[in-house]
Amino acid sequence: MNHTWILDIHTHTLASGHAYGTIREMAYAASMRNLQLIGFSEHAPGIPGTVDPFYYVNLKVIPSELYGVEIIHGSEINVLNDGTLSLEQKYIDKLDYAIAGMHLPCYQDVGRRSNTENLIACLKNEKVCFVSHPDDDHIPLDYEMLVYAAKTYHVALEVNNSSLVKKERRWNCVENYETMLALCDRYRVPVIVSSDAHDPSWVGEFSLAAELLERVGFDEELVLNTDIKKLRAFIGME
Repeated sequence: MNHTWILDIHTHTLASGHAYGTIREMAYAASMRNLQLIGFSEHAPGIPGTVDPFYYVNLKVIPSELYGVEIIHGSEINVLNDGTLSLEQKYIDKLDYAIAGMHLPCYQDVGRRSNTENLIACLKNEKVCFVSHPDDDHIPLDYEMLVYAAKTYHVALEVNNSSLVKKERRWNCVENYETMLALCDRYRVPVIVSSDAHDPSWVGEFSLAAELLERVGFDEELVLNTDIKKLRAFIGME
């Protein structure tokens, strides 16, 4: 695996409330890392201090390229306990893509099967292209169910480098990724590798994720980070 990964679609600016770079600082960091595309995916309502949904209405004023790096816009939207997303559809429609994620401030564990069913319900939204950090047994998941649903609904599962940095706080993180990746390889379900950067210094930081994918022998053909055209086609921007 040559790890020629040229894009990072899960990043946060200071607009998310607990991140520390501006759009331009993050884009400049991407250019310094030789990335060709960066996606900003501010947290949706439910995470303390994040943007008002009105933020997503005015994304068109942001340049489509900064420092030679293409800019696209998403949101990391919380999965709720009733199987819905924490952002209204009229705002989701303003995005290039949506990431569905389960976060403890917004979600209470209801058991492996029900957690998975609630997440899968959100994958049916046409804008949801990715699942963020499906790796933490604080909210356990059934990976066979999840991978099958990802294939059904044309969703890529994330390998989150930040989770691997803080794996001691994310229960069974590495083991869960090993299980998930084996199933993705078997059923030909794509993955997205993300930094989940909350500061410019972390943009494009994929080293631990790269080590994991190398160790398990994951097929790089299933990694969406290698080609902008492949990524744009996957999220319906082509």
